[in-house]
Amino acid sequence: MAADAIEVERKYSPSESDALPPLASIPGVDRAGQPVNEMLDAVCFDTKALALARQRITLCRRSAGPDPGWHLKLPVAVGERRAIQEPLGGDQDAVPENLRQLVLVHTRCHPLIPVAHIRTSRRLTPLYAADGAVLANFSDDRVEAQSLLTRAGPSRWREWELELADGPRRLLQDADALCAAEGVTIATHPSKLARALGPDYPENPATAPKPSRDGPASDVMLSYVSQQVRAVKLNDPRVRVNAPDAVHQFRVAARRLRSALATFRTLTDTTSARFLRGELQWLAGNVGQARDAEVIRARLKDMISAEPPELLIGPVAQQIQEHLGTVQQQGLATGLAAMDSTRYFRLLDALDAFLAVPPLSGGAGNDAPGTVGRLVSAERKRLKAAVRSLDGGAGGTPQDAALHEVRKAAKRLRYAAEAAAPIFGTQATNVARAAEGIQEILGDFQDSVVTRETLLVLAGQAAAGPGAGFTFGRLHALEQQRGNEARLRFYYAWQQSRPKPLRWA
Repeated sequence: MAADAIEVERKYSPSESDALPPLASIPGVDRAGQPVNEMLDAVCFDTKALALARQRITLCRRSAGPDPGWHLKLPVAVGERRAIQEPLGGDQDAVPENLRQLVLVHTRCHPLIPVAHIRTSRRLTPLYAADGAVLANFSDDRVEAQSLLTRAGPSRWREWELELADGPRRLLQDADALCAAEGVTIATHPSKLARALGPDYPENPATAPKPSRDGPASDVMLSYVSQQVRAVKLNDPRVRVNAPDAVHQFRVAARRLRSALATFRTLTDTTSARFLRGELQWLAGNVGQARDAEVIRARLKDMISAEPPELLIGPVAQQIQEHLGTVQQQGLATGLAAMDSTRYFRLLDALDAFLAVPPLSGGAGNDAPGTVGRLVSAERKRLKAAVRSLDGGAGGTPQDAALHEVRKAAKRLRYAAEAAAPIFGTQATNVARAAEGIQEILGDFQDSVVTRETLLVLAGQAAAGPGAGFTFGRLHALEQQRGNEARLRFYYAWQQSRPKPLRWA
């Protein structure tokens, strides 16, 4: 079973002749324990193009030392990593499947191969509090590393490492001051792997431009797109391990991306944006099937819980759980199959390429306030047109599909306003909030529509059963009432708090 922990540490670059600092003088440290000698032997894995190193991820197989096994370390913040460990298997070059899944969003179609061999002679000293608790462990490491990607000889160096155990984070700052007083600086390399690979180690990932009122409109789009690409990559491994709410967050990021590419399409190459939007629609549709079933399942569970027991005729709850449980599992399988496909990996490649060398149009360099303001206003006009198109249908009731179009238009306006918030501030935030309110009301309405469709299917399956059709019919009527209430809430919200136009002149 995998071990999962957060590591917080600091690395220093002493010379070969530097003596250890007086560790017991660090504030809060009562005493330094007896040093322990350890020999560590690790082989690090990555793609040939160092896709993991590019993201500051390390994946190593340790065959010696106190914690042999596979170690995956994912960056959380500067000096902080999430460490996941798996036991060694029989095949020393076979990365455990669950670790491979956690990095697949970065490695994609490319195999993981050994890229560096690192041997460390470590002298580890525990630092104790007055009550005997281990605050941190100080390691004096002498390292020999060999890159397996080149024919260069091994490199050797010394480094100190201070890793927190039960100690507070301020201990690191106090250790920095102590080492600085001894003439030893904080290490510039993020890991032993970085130093082992030398010039082959990738440069820091490029960051998206920061939008400003004085900058070009393209900065607004690229910043927002970059945020959503990060969200897709963050939630990809969470979807694969079926983490709570992961599918929802993954799909939302994909939809935000697609919406932004639509809103800002005049700032980009038309062909590139159209391709990405189509592929993101495919992705969200496949991955989102499980989420739709999950929502309906929870909705019906709440309805049944509120029903008088005498009106629940037949094994209604069991039938709902079995049917939607099956649909949800099939949806998860469909989503994971899409995420394991070459098509998905090519989409990720295309998104990376879009951000690395943005295919901007001539208008992308225009001033941000005017250009972005007009694009957000266009989405607001689109929403107003969708509302005007609610012609009533039979009996004066708008068609379900027309209300769904209003919801989609509100969602696009919301995301456009979110993207514009860095330059429009509260104005854009208020627009996004108003659009979100409409989106949520009509989301409840759409959930009601889909739930009623599911109830009709379940009623048909229960036709031969002992009276369950009555309960399904009752639930359908209650759901129809709930949908009508959501419809009325939408009209009230539209009259009372419709999104206001942005002002930039």
